[in-house]
Amino acid sequence: MQKWIMSTLVTIACAMGVYLLATGLPEKPKDEASGLKEGQELLKIKATNFNFDEKEYHVTAGTSYVVKFSNSLGNHGVEFVGLDIQLDKNTPELEVTFDKPGTYELHCSIMCGQGHGDMVSKLIVT
Repeated sequence: MQKWIMSTLVTIACAMGVYLLATGLPEKPKDEASGLKEGQELLKIKATNFNFDEKEYHVTAGTSYVVKFSNSLGNHGVEFVGLDIQLDKNTPELEVTFDKPGTYELHCSIMCGQGHGDMVSKLIVT
């Protein structure tokens, strides 16, 4: 009698494993840089609750960039102070050529809560 129960349990476990493999796999990662034009670079800025993913972002003056903004937790946007650039969930991507070297402040452009004032970063153009 135990042989019958064990073979049934193994069959059910195998069927569940095949089901999970067929439906539960995450999507393959996408190469975001593959769609860039020749000579263009990618600048990714990610916001979470009251933080940007980097304290400083470094870019080269005169180089064309595709700036991609993503928001993983909370409701955020990013504004490049002095460069007239603003990205949010409605405009998450923009082609930009940074012409003037310098240091520019990035801050959250959407009032997101108590940590909104501390949500800053820097863009350094060399």
